[in-house]
Amino acid sequence: MNAAIRIEDLGTMPYRDAWAVQESAHADVLAGGPERIFLVEHPPVITFGRRPGVDRHLIASDEQLKSMGVEVVQSDRGGDITFHGPGQLVAYPIIRLNDHRLSVGSYVRALETAVIAALADMGIAARKDPAAIGVWVDEERPAKICALGVRIRRGVSLHGIALNVTTDLNYFDLIVPCGLHGRSVTSMERVLGANTPEMAVVKDALSKRLLATLCSE
Repeated sequence: MNAAIRIEDLGTMPYRDAWAVQESAHADVLAGGPERIFLVEHPPVITFGRRPGVDRHLIASDEQLKSMGVEVVQSDRGGDITFHGPGQLVAYPIIRLNDHRLSVGSYVRALETAVIAALADMGIAARKDPAAIGVWVDEERPAKICALGVRIRRGVSLHGIALNVTTDLNYFDLIVPCGLHGRSVTSMERVLGANTPEMAVVKDALSKRLLATLCSE
């Protein structure tokens, strides 16, 4: 069954362009085409989810955003506000949930489980948080290493997960990440330092765990 889900690496692509690729794939999957998982890095962009009042969690001024070259996009995913940028691995599964016997809740949990397993493969102990969606590591206080925001439309998924690999975490000072006050953000690089694997290694580890987890459901 794993072979039925294609892994497609989009390289570095602007957020809106990758969104258009997702929409095209979504239509194809609805029509019975092959399921995909897109891997991509985005140029610096802050995205809003559909949660009401999410814009209040953007704390940067227009001047700051312009000087740092950060785009702002209103997305149709679930969740709050987040940042995407270089050094962050984004994965967008476009799959038919019914084919994998997944509810929306179990799909979200499956994504978290896959990320935790991939991080364990690379030497990082991560966990879920019963109070917040995403994947967390324990530093001085719990820190989010992977954000999650999805949309399910007509039974097929869009959007997905964003894993901080070598992301410049200073960008997160522009927002209240995921709308969670008092919670910090981390990266694989902050946890592992010089032992941080290359992005290609992270892509391979995450892809394998996503396929294994989604196809075992």
